[in-house]
Amino acid sequence: MVCKKCGAQVENGAQNCPACGAAMNEPEVVVTNNNVDANDAEQNKVMGILAYIGILWLVPLLAAKGSPFARFHANQGLVLFICEVAIEIIGVILCFIPYVGGLLCSLISLAPIPFIVLGIIAAAKGQKKELPIIGQFKILK
Repeated sequence: MVCKKCGAQVENGAQNCPACGAAMNEPEVVVTNNNVDANDAEQNKVMGILAYIGILWLVPLLAAKGSPFARFHANQGLVLFICEVAIEIIGVILCFIPYVGGLLCSLISLAPIPFIVLGIIAAAKGQKKELPIIGQFKILK
């Protein structure tokens, strides 16, 4: 048998690696190309998806506290939610413009939809992919 941590040869049935001391019965952590623990991503995909649906960004924040994947998507969802609130405030102000206000109000309220879709797709694929434009902001550390 080979140690997954250091690559040293280990006797079958050994509890620890003689070279580095790593436990031999620990489950393997698979890290994908976007620095996501595949097990964490698989277990918390639903939490990641929920993060992009309005105030539901709170669900992964509270229900999956120890998951870096869920926390990443909760942060993205929070930033998106703040933008949605700001857009709605701007939309309400635009509604008071005569003749074109209603149209502008309706159009501006559609702006978050592409971001929501992109976030849900990334979470469903198990990726930690930042949203365009707003994804660089980190509110939750």
